[in-house]
Amino acid sequence: MRRWNGWGDDSIDFSINSDALAFLQQRIGKGLPATDATLAQACSGVPASRLPAHRLVSTTGEVRMRNSLGQSLPDWLKMRFGKIDSFPDGVAFPESADQVRELLAYASACGAAVIPYGGGTSVVGHLSVPHGAQPVLSMNMSRLSSLLNLDKKAQLARFGAGVFGPDLEAQLRAHGYTLGHFPQSFEYSTLGGWVVTRSSGQQSLRYGRIEQMFAGGKLETPAGTLDIPTFPASAAGTDLREMVLGSEGRIGILTEAVVRVTPLPECEVFHAVFFPDWDAAQEAIRHIAQAKLPLSMLRLSNATETLTTLTLAGHKKLIAALETYLGWRGCKENKCLLMIGATGHKATVKNAINTAMRIARKQNGVPVGQAMGQKWKQNRFRSVYLRNSLWQQGYAIDTVETACDWPKVKGMMLAVEQAATDALAECGELVHTYTHLSHVYAQGASVYTTFAYRLSGNYEQDLARWQTLKAAVCEAIVSIGGTISHQHGVGTDHAPYLSAEKGELGIAAMRHLYRHFDPSGMMNPGKLLPPEETASI
Repeated sequence: MRRWNGWGDDSIDFSINSDALAFLQQRIGKGLPATDATLAQACSGVPASRLPAHRLVSTTGEVRMRNSLGQSLPDWLKMRFGKIDSFPDGVAFPESADQVRELLAYASACGAAVIPYGGGTSVVGHLSVPHGAQPVLSMNMSRLSSLLNLDKKAQLARFGAGVFGPDLEAQLRAHGYTLGHFPQSFEYSTLGGWVVTRSSGQQSLRYGRIEQMFAGGKLETPAGTLDIPTFPASAAGTDLREMVLGSEGRIGILTEAVVRVTPLPECEVFHAVFFPDWDAAQEAIRHIAQAKLPLSMLRLSNATETLTTLTLAGHKKLIAALETYLGWRGCKENKCLLMIGATGHKATVKNAINTAMRIARKQNGVPVGQAMGQKWKQNRFRSVYLRNSLWQQGYAIDTVETACDWPKVKGMMLAVEQAATDALAECGELVHTYTHLSHVYAQGASVYTTFAYRLSGNYEQDLARWQTLKAAVCEAIVSIGGTISHQHGVGTDHAPYLSAEKGELGIAAMRHLYRHFDPSGMMNPGKLLPPEETASI
């Protein structure tokens, strides 16, 4: 069963080995495990619903509680400490676009706000229920999950937008196709959620980001139905898809999505390469990206993440032997790990890997084969369960991600990590922080940083620590000129920083667009736009 207060299935654990735990304790101190609130305690705080009865709307306490939060660290703090302070007044599970329209009319008639709910994996506050007198309806889209049509000649698949990643892939693979969109949240996130937050999958080099996959669909808005036809390309004015991509529920609810699919690949490989330091590794990955090779993935870990990865791996004797070999080849304490993936026809894969390896060797890269790459593939959707394991040991894990042009990448990485270190120092705490580049482009790269630090065991204090950390790293990002989000979206957590990227005129244009589709401002209020602008909608 899905965990109500953590990540994923409650039957799955990703245990942390004793050496890794000792490593973390040495770096930031021993954690202080807290006693979690129970499900019964969380449900006991659900107030009476303010919504009138409707046959499609559930007002039971547990259903409302389970649809009230996402997976951000503030959401975790609320769930774990039993401090959930706002709940939707009802949850609907529509099974058709007609029912979505009916529910939007119902919400409008009773003055309710509407929050679209996909897989509940948001880490930036997309699902936060606003406080106030206005009732709130959560629209859970999980029952709109079927493959509605597959056009094999055009390689287009139409799905209900509530389909989860594994179900989407299973339905496609039965016909010999794949979408190839594999974010770390793949198992529990939905197609509609990917589209409206501009998600990026781990193998985006081959398959593209979701905006390259999204070909059209249907959006139900308070102003009517927006039907977006599919074209291979068009010069007919504004691309309507762009209004939906990244809209985060502000203009309506995506009920159907047409996506560009690909025949299942003949083969897929993941190789590992070590470099003596970050500068050599970044130069290699930049040259590989700009060579536009038919690879599916490039993922570069800095020295601290590489050390953390090797420590978490266990297998002390094997890792020791690897470390000895790498030391002989010049990769010592500052070594950085690059994962290279290639997917497609065997000959294409072979040529792409060979060329990438030649570029890597020019920067003193040391290839070590496929074993580590295959292990990464096996665990790529399981490593996020480490959040559960570390919480039980008294530690919090959070992340921040951005993207910037190549000349800014190293400076961005160092600034974000330093901002986190300084922010936690203000709280009298240490932080274990590390970074990787998970998506690369000819122009630049994403910069994805992880923070592990101790919990205090007190809700208010732990929330204050997170707020201090989050503000510091976001301010570092915008000061250097990175986007406030490369793949997680904006929600409430990033909204205060959006103006730095969009400018006053851009924010005003977004505000007017949303008002056109949603004149009364009922759709996911408080999200995406900066708070001072949101209040004027």
